[in-house]
Amino acid sequence: MTTDGQGSLAQRLTGIDEIECVTPDLNGVPRGKVMTAEGFLEGRRLQLARGVLLQCIMGGYPPARFYGSDDGDLALVADPAQIHRLPWSDEPRAMAICDADELSGESSSLSTRGQLKAVIARYAAHGLAPVVATELEFFVFAPNTDPTQPFRPPVGLDGRREDGQSAFSVSSNNGLRPFFSEVYKCMAALGLPRDTFMHEMGVSQFEINLLHGDPLLLADQTFLFKHLLKEVALKHGLSVVCMAKPLAHTPGSSMHIHQSIVEIGSGKNVFTDSNGEPTSIFRHFIGGQQAGLADFTALFAPNVNSYQRLCHPYASPNNACWSHDNRAAGLRIPASSPVARRVENRLPGADANPYLAIAASLAAGLHGIEQELEPSAAIQGEFAVPDNLALPCTLHAALERLKRSQLARELFGSEFIEGYIASKTMELTSFFDEITPWERRVLAAQA
Repeated sequence: MTTDGQGSLAQRLTGIDEIECVTPDLNGVPRGKVMTAEGFLEGRRLQLARGVLLQCIMGGYPPARFYGSDDGDLALVADPAQIHRLPWSDEPRAMAICDADELSGESSSLSTRGQLKAVIARYAAHGLAPVVATELEFFVFAPNTDPTQPFRPPVGLDGRREDGQSAFSVSSNNGLRPFFSEVYKCMAALGLPRDTFMHEMGVSQFEINLLHGDPLLLADQTFLFKHLLKEVALKHGLSVVCMAKPLAHTPGSSMHIHQSIVEIGSGKNVFTDSNGEPTSIFRHFIGGQQAGLADFTALFAPNVNSYQRLCHPYASPNNACWSHDNRAAGLRIPASSPVARRVENRLPGADANPYLAIAASLAAGLHGIEQELEPSAAIQGEFAVPDNLALPCTLHAALERLKRSQLARELFGSEFIEGYIASKTMELTSFFDEITPWERRVLAAQA
């Protein structure tokens, strides 16, 4: 790794033999190669086939025409700020989050990390910098060795499993204190600051709020945190699940994104004027979100299971309405002081790729600012969703909407959008290749 900080980096990697050089694929899964520390510090170029970024969740790939007929290589270029010793590893080991760049040097359009960096750069061209925070929900289950059986919470200290009465509890009865103690220690070792943590409404469901900051940093932190959770859970004989809806009759898991924009230099929140009132930029940002959410639903809700969460809309609204502090709206303005005015996008699930979800949300907002789009009227209380603010409610419908979206192609490029649709279509086809227990239980008797 040939940087000015090579000496200090070499010290940080003392005793490390191998480094996991990873980049997020389409689904936000870490993909890459393991390199010797010696080769890494020498700056040897590490290459990865372009098609890996479009790998579908089952492991297959769409046709090569979606990532270059030759399936040539990309260069994995480590971000010097995202090289970490892995505190959960028994053997000294490190991880480097990498950009996936073309061999000519520019960012690959298939890289979701690169797509987010491009959105941030477009804000910078206007003298603006977005600020985000993520709230990630997840479930902690006992190991599930038979996928035909439902997930179950771990056995608690009283010998029983949670039954759904522990929302917002701080009790240690679930027996997970040792697991979370190691999670917190690992977060500190990786430099992941946490704001609040709580037991959510679901059975053995939890939420962590990461502190607001630079969008790329927050995407990296969310990416690292999800990886950390699964690795630490394995050590404790547990299973962490970030599916959007792992349990029936139970709230799903979201990844809400809080967004504001500041002036570069002054740091002033441009959503609020000198009198503490909302600005036109604030309105236009919401207008852009409303204009883009339906087109980008497949980016926020990327899996078949994502729509199990959205079709049961308690606190997971499948709409592009906006409101002041109403959790039934897809776009919520949390109660806050004027200096902290922000827009919360409540559509993304915990299964979303954090780089892509943040990029899509911010890109929609910037589109609204650039085009001076006006939002609909704010809603309050119980409301009916207007047809023009309803969002796709199946993965098939969301992919069809994305396929028709000129806005998506303008903001993310045709190569990325076509590759995304191709990979997700493979996943959808794989799902329809299986017959579910419900179909056998309910429909067989009617044939």
